Amino acid sequence: MKLTWLGHAAFRLETASATILIDPFLTHNPAFSGQDLKDVAKGVTHILLTHGHMDHVGDTIALAGELDATVLANADLAAWLGHRGVKKIEQGNTGGTIAFNGFSATFTNALHSSAHVTEDGVSHALGNANGLMLHFDDAPSVLAMGDTDIFSDMALINELHQPQIGLVPIGDRFTMGGAVAALACQRFFSFETAIPCHYATFGLLDPTAEKFVAGMEGHKTKVAAPKVGEVLSF
Repeated sequence: MKLTWLGHAAFRLETASATILIDPFLTHNPAFSGQDLKDVAKGVTHILLTHGHMDHVGDTIALAGELDATVLANADLAAWLGHRGVKKIEQGNTGGTIAFNGFSATFTNALHSSAHVTEDGVSHALGNANGLMLHFDDAPSVLAMGDTDIFSDMALINELHQPQIGLVPIGDRFTMGGAVAALACQRFFSFETAIPCHYATFGLLDPTAEKFVAGMEGHKTKVAAPKVGEVLSF
């Protein structure tokens, strides 16, 4: 597997059978500035969304049309996207699993909100926020935790799915901060690798991963904090 952090909570995952974008907030993402959107979108087969906030839905509608990619989202968000022209949609909800060619995706709990405010100022309620548990036929399992605080049932997610790689929000203000995120990883998960995200995007978020890295010192889980655009291989 090749995994690329695209800034904020956006990731690109490449396996032998699928190329996936998670929460593709790219065009208006200051952390993504300078990256090539066409390169990032090349060959994408699936777009997976954790929830309906604009900094996660991002470029989904435009990319889905250009790429003929399948979009996975919770049922309310999927219906909203369908009304906006997205043709290939797979919908689900918390606890449900959807099988694709070469991988499956399970909606897990997350503690967050999920409304989307459109340009006309109307707020659309778009279901619950989720994490996404990805099991691959030919690659390590990945938990994209979504935007969340710590909660004790993370231990149940770990028991059920045994994720090997965790994509962990650490930026504070809208999610758990770095120290609490480190506690979540140590107390509730057995990740082989934890990758911090949802930080250093704009001024309200923590500018670095230092608190998370410090909190994980001495733990068996490896922390990988890539630069935006850096490719990690697993």
